[in-house]
Amino acid sequence: MSTPPPRCNACQVNRVAWTKPRVDFCYDCLPGGPFPAPACRKCGSTDYFSQGQCGVCHPGAPMHPGSCRGCLAWGVYRAHNWHCWSCRWWQGHYPLGQCLCCGRTTRVGDSGACRLCLEQGRRLKEPDRAVDLGEANRFGQQLYLANLHAVRRGRRADWMASRRRRAQPPPVRFAPVRWRQLMLFRMPPNQAALKHRAATTDTEMFRFCDGVLRDHAARHGWSRKQINDTARSLRLMQALQTTPGAKINASDVLELPSLGGTAASTMEILDAAGLLTDDRTTAVHRYFAAHVTALPPVMRAQVSTWFEVMLAGSKNKPRRMPRHPQTVHLHILGMAPIWQAWADRGIQSLAEISREDVATELPRPGANRCFAEQGLRGLFDILKARKQVFTNPARGLAATHSTRTIPMPLDTEVIREALNSDDPASALAVALVAFHALTGPQVQALALTDIKDGRLTIGDRIIPLAGLVRTRLAAYLDHRARTWPATINPHLFINRRTGPRTNRVGRGFPWVKLGVAPQALREDRILQEIHATGGDVRRICDLFGLTVAGAMRYATGLEPPEPTSRPASSSPTGDET
Repeated sequence: MSTPPPRCNACQVNRVAWTKPRVDFCYDCLPGGPFPAPACRKCGSTDYFSQGQCGVCHPGAPMHPGSCRGCLAWGVYRAHNWHCWSCRWWQGHYPLGQCLCCGRTTRVGDSGACRLCLEQGRRLKEPDRAVDLGEANRFGQQLYLANLHAVRRGRRADWMASRRRRAQPPPVRFAPVRWRQLMLFRMPPNQAALKHRAATTDTEMFRFCDGVLRDHAARHGWSRKQINDTARSLRLMQALQTTPGAKINASDVLELPSLGGTAASTMEILDAAGLLTDDRTTAVHRYFAAHVTALPPVMRAQVSTWFEVMLAGSKNKPRRMPRHPQTVHLHILGMAPIWQAWADRGIQSLAEISREDVATELPRPGANRCFAEQGLRGLFDILKARKQVFTNPARGLAATHSTRTIPMPLDTEVIREALNSDDPASALAVALVAFHALTGPQVQALALTDIKDGRLTIGDRIIPLAGLVRTRLAAYLDHRARTWPATINPHLFINRRTGPRTNRVGRGFPWVKLGVAPQALREDRILQEIHATGGDVRRICDLFGLTVAGAMRYATGLEPPEPTSRPASSSPTGDET
């Protein structure tokens, strides 16, 4: 659709008379006028619009429905040159001529009649009798709505659909090869040659992955662009393979963005097809390797034993459960400077460490000292159980308690601005935390089934939602249904990355763009409640699911009530003087 011409500068109702050469007035407002507008140069209509054309012929006129120029059916638009679907087909198959029934000059079929007369004859056709077009059109034709008769219905349509389904080829089966050709050295690929090879090569592995892609995309509601981008990335991966038909490493898939492909969707399809080998290095492994490279070999082997047991656990006595990678990361953060200090002093093995060495290298009281103490206890416990050290020098050290912070309230204007955010997801997330003091991980893990009849269920707690939260929830659900109508993600909060998948959003969604941390919002809500209840710790525990120790952290900042003055009596004994 073309850009409509500007409106008249005088009346601001009609369009300008001409745009080339530019005229800023319509014919009614031209200086020295009004002047009569000319007829349309295409159809001769007197309904002048602009540039010598009427509102029906001008490409920038408003898109109003009209009648088909071939069969006079109502409901076509200028975008299709005022023709319905069937008449557009007739334009390419039948010549112009004069209809034998109605006398109009239009497209005429093999029987000498136009589409309108043929449809009228078919409508009045009697069973088991031929169509008499002259008799059927003797008293005129009955007009109809456009593009309704072109929809196939009935048994024949069902039969044709079942025939197409039977004609589809059987699903491709593929088994990856069990061997892999090792590479002597890696060279950067020629992108032009790689893309040409990817476009011209069609392997059994790609056909198998393409079938998995179509099924996966249909279930998860992927867009056509995402399907095409993933198919192109799969072709690039088969062209990059050094061993055709082998499983694909995840580290190779991560190189696709530099070649114009997409990594996340491709990795998802390869995993669904069972052709992905996850060889990625986790963040905690990279962090550990960066802090043990400079250590002596014996000490590095001992620390590596502790690292493996912490992440994978141990089934041998003494048994240990696997720890969270973030816990291991914090322990490395506290112990890495101590390891390096011992190595700089010439210590080769942790078996040489004494209690004085541990006490000397511990940092000042604070968070890092707590991490170091906890990590050293676990480190020497594991090494002693495996007979790599003789004693545990960290045993019996007094534990240092972490510095307890004092919760502070937020600025009310900041909370109000976040609550009234234009983004429905941001407004709902802020409302859930600001009214009901949910944590960031709880908001991240909320499912659609957790909210029912205006109540939110989190574990054993059932929370009646506030009115403002319900309003923002309804607005967000409408936005979610409009933006991702075919998503099967069970989580409440989804975004552009998780909409076509089933995983949860990241920890920074939607807090990064708001500039407000969920923990600060939660602390502000609990502080407001602790002040409103006068320090009722029991009520805070029941309302927000806190422990007594956690609730006391907020109660310690509460100012003590002012002492009430005792009324003065005339004498201690009550006797008058």
